[in-house]
Amino acid sequence: MAEGRAPSPEHHKRSRRRTIFRRVLLAALIVVGIGVAPGAARLIDFGVRVGEGAAVQPAVAPFYIAPTPAPGPAAPGTILRQEVVVGAPEGATAWRILYHSTDVNGSDTLVSGLVIAPSAPAADGTRTVVSWAHPTTGTAPRCAPSSGIAPFVFIEGLSDLLAAGHVVVATDYAGMGIAGPPSFLIGATEAANVLDIARAARLIEGAGASDRVVLWGHSQGGHASLFAAQRAASYAPELTIAGVAVAAPATNLGALLSADIGDVSGVTIGAYAFTSYAEAYASRLPGNPLASVLTAAGAAAAPRMAELCLLGQNSELHTMANPLIGAFVTGDPTTKPGWSQLLAENTPAQVPVPVPLFVAQGAKDTLVRPEITAAYVAAQTQGGTAVESHVLPDATHATVALEAMPYLMKWMGALL
Repeated sequence: MAEGRAPSPEHHKRSRRRTIFRRVLLAALIVVGIGVAPGAARLIDFGVRVGEGAAVQPAVAPFYIAPTPAPGPAAPGTILRQEVVVGAPEGATAWRILYHSTDVNGSDTLVSGLVIAPSAPAADGTRTVVSWAHPTTGTAPRCAPSSGIAPFVFIEGLSDLLAAGHVVVATDYAGMGIAGPPSFLIGATEAANVLDIARAARLIEGAGASDRVVLWGHSQGGHASLFAAQRAASYAPELTIAGVAVAAPATNLGALLSADIGDVSGVTIGAYAFTSYAEAYASRLPGNPLASVLTAAGAAAAPRMAELCLLGQNSELHTMANPLIGAFVTGDPTTKPGWSQLLAENTPAQVPVPVPLFVAQGAKDTLVRPEITAAYVAAQTQGGTAVESHVLPDATHATVALEAMPYLMKWMGALL
């Protein structure tokens, strides 16, 4: 800018966008624990478009308002609403969609998510679909990844997958984005959401999506992906599931809860899970279900914590969770009537996964413990599943999916 010249309105706009970008990227790096690491460069690749997303964010909110009157049920994967997303990655086109799916009771529900495809022309049905299942971001509607100002930043491996010519789809899960039934760690609901967005991608003109699907998920998303792999043959038989890849997956809910409940992360995840189950399974739990497993303080705090998102509201969550450490549950939830059955029911089955399985685990993960993942890998291997497993010595829970990408891409290349 020339000396002495007043900044133009456009300059102020660009400056505001840069500021928003820096704040969002800094928050992202802090939340996922990446710091100044190779994975940060992957975030920055797409983060430069944060300013564009910020500029249009006020116009995004109406997309997530349920139509009036409410639409009737439709075949799972049917798209109700779609729009092109501003700020898509270089060389790609992205759509935000509302699509029909089902919940744990088999009831029709609307779910939001993203579909991202290379912009280069492709014949219909020629591109493999990678259905990405995201790690925990919260459970409230506003915690949906697709509704944020940087919706592409947290799809781990997106640049590699697009460069390989794949269509990437990313569900928000039911109850996030658009209001709906709870889904957090509810295997049947998550599985349907992950599979139905792959169905929906085939309906988008220009995406080139095929019936061939690879499932890819991190943490909660690993849980969702394993359930989707188990249920695909009966729920979505027209899809060909080529394989399932998971990073630090939630494979044994009871063991993970017992291991984590003594720290702030365990209390937070527990608050999300207990409130989700209390609503989804009210008829199968004791009256006043939260009071049947949580202390009075825990039962009072959990619903308020469930209204907060991990990204951007960590300090509030920690303020509420810290006093509950050691004073959250009234006993072992895995032995509580009703709760024990639900935790077992929503733990991925130990029976062999019916497709090739890729598992990445960080040796420094203190949330999803390496020994719990190792036990799942051992059971799958002994059962005859074709398993490729990687324990990454320096990876944490936050970084494992990004650090696993070179191995994942090689595995997918051989698979496809």
